[in-house]
Amino acid sequence: MQHTSFLDAVSVTKNYNDKKASGVNNISISIAPGKITAIVGESGSGKSTLLKLLFGLLSPDSGKVSFRGEEIWGPEIKLIPGHDDMRMVTQHTDDLNLFATVYENIAQLLPNTDIDYKASETERYLKQLNIYKLKDKRVADLSGGEKQRVAIARSLITKPEVLLLDEPFNQVDASFREGLQQNIRTIVQETGLTVILVSHDPAEVLSMADVLVVIKDGEIVESGTPEDLFRKPEMLYTAQLLSNRTVLNKEEALLCDIKTEKETVAISPEHVILTSSLTRKDWTVKQVLFKGFFEDVIIEKDGLELRALNLNKKEYKTGDKIHIRIAQFLEY
Repeated sequence: MQHTSFLDAVSVTKNYNDKKASGVNNISISIAPGKITAIVGESGSGKSTLLKLLFGLLSPDSGKVSFRGEEIWGPEIKLIPGHDDMRMVTQHTDDLNLFATVYENIAQLLPNTDIDYKASETERYLKQLNIYKLKDKRVADLSGGEKQRVAIARSLITKPEVLLLDEPFNQVDASFREGLQQNIRTIVQETGLTVILVSHDPAEVLSMADVLVVIKDGEIVESGTPEDLFRKPEMLYTAQLLSNRTVLNKEEALLCDIKTEKETVAISPEHVILTSSLTRKDWTVKQVLFKGFFEDVIIEKDGLELRALNLNKKEYKTGDKIHIRIAQFLEY
């Protein structure tokens, strides 16, 4: 079946101050419609630059960005930058009217030609983003996370084809973050909305995204499903982005009974199995960190420290001598 173009960037470069190390370089990407695509990378890797190029807030130095086969024009040509069929939400929520109510901020995006429709749609998005109880509050009186929900509701009520989110959950309290992520996933499933988000938090992208795009030094280095990239990342860079893995050289790996021909080994905390042994107690518990339903156990051997995830809380204490088994590791 022939591929139908949706949102594409072809050989796009955008540098700042003529420095190749800034922005993005020769990037090509095709965004799938009706999916959530997450762009991840270190700070300064070019994530937000790519997002702004896809939206039309920036013009590429070279290459082309197109939506449904038509070129997206940047601010040099388009008076109001940004594609008309897309909306972008950043962590700053600068476009909100602080002295209007939540209801007014959302409703004002719809015309007054059908008052009943305007009211019902506004209430629908207030409920969908879990801010109905705030509808009569001024935006100035809201928390950062509440403002973020209002900004997303404002963007969604105009029914864009693409919603772009730049670090959208930074100011959202952890207790509400998962609910907001689920709200967005539900909207995608129900409406076919396409979402592109930039995030530095692995937990966000692994639970939300259908597709992960990994960017390093302004270039896409790998992409795939969250599960594939988490379990079998091709690059050590990706392995470290998506999990708090301990990185060892060959000599350090031997201390963990790992023999490898590769230069580097990466181990996730959940794959460090703490065991009892009558003959080998060669690791020392240095610290036990309470994490709620589990513990992080910091262990040490000959100057090497590892982090283990322990579900059997209070089983170990500082100073205990134990043995370990590495259930799984990555080699690079």
